[in-house]
Amino acid sequence: MQKLLELYKQWCGAEPHDVEKLAGAGSNREYYRMSDAQGQTVVGCIGTSRDENHAFVYLCQHFTKRQLPVPQILAVSTDELRYLQTDLGSVSLFDAIRGGREAGGRYTLKEQDLLRRTIRELPNIQIRGARELDFSNCYPQPVFNSDSVLFDLNYFKYCFLKATELDFHELKLEADFRLLAKDLTAADDTQCFLYRDFQARNVMVDGNRRPFFIDFQGGRKGPYYYDLASFLWQASAKYPHKLRRELVYEYYNALKHYTEVPSPHLFVERLSLFVLFRQLQVLGAYGFRGYFERKAHFIESIPPAMDNIRELLGERNFPYPYLTGLLQRLTEMPRFRHVEAMAARADGFKTTSHNPYKPHPQDGPATFSRYDAQGPLVVRVYSFSYGKGIPEDESGNGGGYVFDCRSTHNPGRYEPYKKLTGLDEPVIRFLEDDGEILTFLESVYKLADAHVRRYIQRGFTSLMFCFGCTGGQHRSVYSAQHLAEHIHDKFGIEVRICHREQGITQTLTATT
Repeated sequence: MQKLLELYKQWCGAEPHDVEKLAGAGSNREYYRMSDAQGQTVVGCIGTSRDENHAFVYLCQHFTKRQLPVPQILAVSTDELRYLQTDLGSVSLFDAIRGGREAGGRYTLKEQDLLRRTIRELPNIQIRGARELDFSNCYPQPVFNSDSVLFDLNYFKYCFLKATELDFHELKLEADFRLLAKDLTAADDTQCFLYRDFQARNVMVDGNRRPFFIDFQGGRKGPYYYDLASFLWQASAKYPHKLRRELVYEYYNALKHYTEVPSPHLFVERLSLFVLFRQLQVLGAYGFRGYFERKAHFIESIPPAMDNIRELLGERNFPYPYLTGLLQRLTEMPRFRHVEAMAARADGFKTTSHNPYKPHPQDGPATFSRYDAQGPLVVRVYSFSYGKGIPEDESGNGGGYVFDCRSTHNPGRYEPYKKLTGLDEPVIRFLEDDGEILTFLESVYKLADAHVRRYIQRGFTSLMFCFGCTGGQHRSVYSAQHLAEHIHDKFGIEVRICHREQGITQTLTATT
């Protein structure tokens, strides 16, 4: 620490006025926020590996020359074990989208916008960042190759697969591993900067909602697909299928500005190979950290990763018959049941922490108290079953809009969705892939927008929207939730949601 203080003094001309140790990020490096008497801050780093620090400093200086969104290196010690960099603040993308993640993948428009900004910026560092870059400075190796792929695949085999005690033919599995390694490294798309650890924790967000990249010291020359697969198929992120598909599209269109790209079909086919590889890679890590180091967090991450594999096997036919057959058997093991099936209860939720869509004990019953007609506009949105009647307007204004969702395709008719609600990802995917509910809501949004805008102009304080369907469980819940979030995101006003038949209430607080 003393040597870091000396480095700061050499750079600044005075000792820091204040030093704050920052929370660790899973590595051996230590970070400190250091400020002068005027409150100007920088971040100091103490590392244990000279080669790792050298890689970061070199890459950071190279990316800065290419005007990429990374921190600037301000000073480096002679032994390269300490350095100072610009302070990008304390808000990571991981923090900024926490709400959507904790809501089981229900990301708001603002959170989705941050994800799109980030994914559009990724090709910039991958393609422009690779130009004139001396990859010999990378750590621990300069290139993504078959040896590194096979290392990770065997990590999966020994640290995860063997721990499950599932029988398998080792030579047949090894043969498919070698075919996969060959396919991953055979194309001419490997001349890019592969970030290697591209995840939401390694993206900082400034006050203008711009993404900045950090912790890329493990990068190397490799294919751009790897980082996209790593980011979008991270199990804990719980990105909905529709949002993930849109982000792939955003990335593909951004990539066109930097390099020639294959057809969309070939792009998706090749991307799927890297998604498969990344899932095996992370299961190896989860197995080691969970089964061998006994860390519960990693055990809990295994079922979502299995969900990704299950989905992938259902969508793609891979040319590795023994491997895919083995994975199919793996996903069918009782301990790795589908995440939704494991957690399906009467309320249809699958998070163990307090879910913002599920009533908290302090919230009281699933009703709204009479709204005091003083102050700004508050919108109330209900879902309900027609068999139990249209919700009463407790504001005393006699009611509001009532929309009938029964004309749209009903997922409740199918066994896999009967215990779920319109807040659960499988139901959301069913409705959005079918498309009828989206067309239905387009007209609702236009009507609601005009009405909300006029109520605000006239100083009214209460507005009510209701969505009904047969059981008040699927289509009406989906529609009510989406209209509520749409109004809240667009107008910034308070919106109160009541899914009456599910006993669920939620308040989206005003932001304006």
